[in-house]
Amino acid sequence: MTPQEDARVLLGLVERHLRALRWNLDPAYPDEEWGFTAQQAVEKLLKISIVLRDERPPLTHLLGRLSQAADIELDPLLFALQPYAVEARYAAGPFPLPASKETILQRVEQLHDAIQGRLEQMDDAEG
Repeated sequence: MTPQEDARVLLGLVERHLRALRWNLDPAYPDEEWGFTAQQAVEKLLKISIVLRDERPPLTHLLGRLSQAADIELDPLLFALQPYAVEARYAAGPFPLPASKETILQRVEQLHDAIQGRLEQMDDAEG
């Protein structure tokens, strides 16, 4: 597969995460579950950026390492989702979100749009 094809597969997963985040904006929905899905979306977006450079992303959940490998300065609010990758899944918590679900969702969507825009530019350059 080309890097763009690999990126599209991951982008499809991110879009599934974004749908779940939008559907679960209810304040009663557990922050830990919502934060995990948001962290996974950010993680995959960073991996897409690495894939688009025709590189293999490191096998890690660490957003700092992934953002460095992707050469992306990650929004501090998105970086604050790191505990949801593992810690919030295996510890009692509580793990309050670093901002409102709506604010976090907006920032994840902005990162999504930027990465999707890069993919589309690559497609246009080849087409």
